[in-house]
Amino acid sequence: MKRVMLTLSLTLATLSVLGQGSVEIRRNQVGCYPNQEKVIVVEGMNPEGKVKVTNPKGKVLNPKVMRQAVSPFSGKTRYVIDLGNLDKVGRYQVSVGDQQCNLTVSKRPYQDIAKSSLRLFYLIRSGIPIEQGGVYNRPLGHPDTHVLVHPSAATDKRPAGTVISSPYGWYDAGDYNKYVVNSAFSIGLMFAAYEQQRDYFAQLVTDIPESHNKTPDFLDEMMFNLKWLLTMQDPDDGGVYHKLTTPNFEAFILPSECLQPRYVVAKSVTATLDFAAVMADAARLFAPYQKDYPDFPDQAKDAAERAYQWAEEHPTAFYRQEQLKDPAVSTGTYGDGNARDEFFWAASALYRLTGQPHYLEEARQYQPNRFSTPSWGNVSALGAFEWLAMRMLALSKTSEANSERIEAIGETLELEEAMQNQLLAYCEEAVKGVETSSFQSPFGNQPRQFGWGCLAENCCCQAFTFLYADHLQGTTTYRRYALQNADYLLGRNATGYCYVTGFGDHSPLHPHHRISESDAVEAPFPGMLVGGPNPGQQDKRDLHNATYPSNYPDESYLDNYESYASNEIAINWNASLVAFLCWLDALHLTL
Repeated sequence: MKRVMLTLSLTLATLSVLGQGSVEIRRNQVGCYPNQEKVIVVEGMNPEGKVKVTNPKGKVLNPKVMRQAVSPFSGKTRYVIDLGNLDKVGRYQVSVGDQQCNLTVSKRPYQDIAKSSLRLFYLIRSGIPIEQGGVYNRPLGHPDTHVLVHPSAATDKRPAGTVISSPYGWYDAGDYNKYVVNSAFSIGLMFAAYEQQRDYFAQLVTDIPESHNKTPDFLDEMMFNLKWLLTMQDPDDGGVYHKLTTPNFEAFILPSECLQPRYVVAKSVTATLDFAAVMADAARLFAPYQKDYPDFPDQAKDAAERAYQWAEEHPTAFYRQEQLKDPAVSTGTYGDGNARDEFFWAASALYRLTGQPHYLEEARQYQPNRFSTPSWGNVSALGAFEWLAMRMLALSKTSEANSERIEAIGETLELEEAMQNQLLAYCEEAVKGVETSSFQSPFGNQPRQFGWGCLAENCCCQAFTFLYADHLQGTTTYRRYALQNADYLLGRNATGYCYVTGFGDHSPLHPHHRISESDAVEAPFPGMLVGGPNPGQQDKRDLHNATYPSNYPDESYLDNYESYASNEIAINWNASLVAFLCWLDALHLTL
């Protein structure tokens, strides 16, 4: 209850600061690059002639209202204000009538939040005591050295009740289970960012137990989850169990207090293909780091090929949780009845690793006809990134490209060009309407953009796609739009929240996250991205202590630990945050 009351008191206090009465100023609460546009949005009054900006030297500027915007959801009138060319590093004071806020301009405005978004994965590690988390240290929970084979996963060699060891990995979301589909997707998305910004990630230190070895901390963190994923492959046939889970979700207690038995459940074609794809990528990316991880590339390659073979032999082995009995299972499903996108990603990754024509033909068979931002349920974008990365390597004419036998000729070139054209077509369409939007951003203008996990899949992944498109073309055309999505995510939005815990002056305090809610620390883990506004409100009947403040798509958000539909955290969502914000921070190397 104390957390609920704290939310209410801080929310009211923040509203009084942001806008006494009904006047509210929305802006990026974390910071901006010197050359980034500086836009605020004012609601509740016409601010024309009432806006003042005081620079770090005390000089007062008087920006004008760019335009008026009417929300397509609520009908609220808002005023979009360009603060002008604030290119000097420092803290600016923005005044709108009697209301004030600060805007920070920095050479590396996203450094701390980017690092925190990646370090979050250390804090949610399973199966080890957390001893480098400061106030978030906790004892060992879920060693997972005594995991049962569920009847749905049983074979002659591993009958139901067989005990296996499946330690390590990351807790998936607000719960304590581990899901192959989402784990593989999360690593795959972050790998896509890593490949394009290797120099940046090589320098990124996140203060984890492995920080003193010869491998970048980013790869060390991925390895902690890859080690768990390897245990989820049946050594006898190559298929991959869908998840490691308790029969039911645990209560809001610490990992060390959990007592339910844990199971590996049925193998699925989607989990097996996601596993194959990420292991193929890992085999390539860890090749230079065998001093720390000897023999891993060969092990990962073998695991990937065996998994793909199993998937080819079981193309309709979809996960159906309702069929699980003795015991029944009611935890997250990550169900998916279409494996075309998984086949495309896995075949693309394996072709890139091995150069075998079979995988090329498979990739061509399953290639998508349009680009969709990456999500666990549609991983075709990760397959597209494989071909686009090959294209960039081939065009660079580097020794690395030659070592991977990448040649932009024939059928390979055709597929690469198709993926590039789809990507650019998506970007061109996505930025339409920004100049008439309520918050000067590509995200947040259509009802379909809001829903479960929208801030990850529709905001961060869209912005990541913009940055990828620019990198592919050697331009800066879409960087502006990616930064606008950052502005939206970090406070220039309908709720006024910076949606990343621990940052800004109004961020979530009570995410649907069992550790943060049950530990003795008032503040949640920093660097967590919450799901965001969700007009579906699928958790509405389960809320005991609060109600949604609004049904409007962009305001349907509740900072309450019971709100799993709008306020949960998840590794795939944080993976999108890492991919996006780390790339934004990497821009300082070239700006």
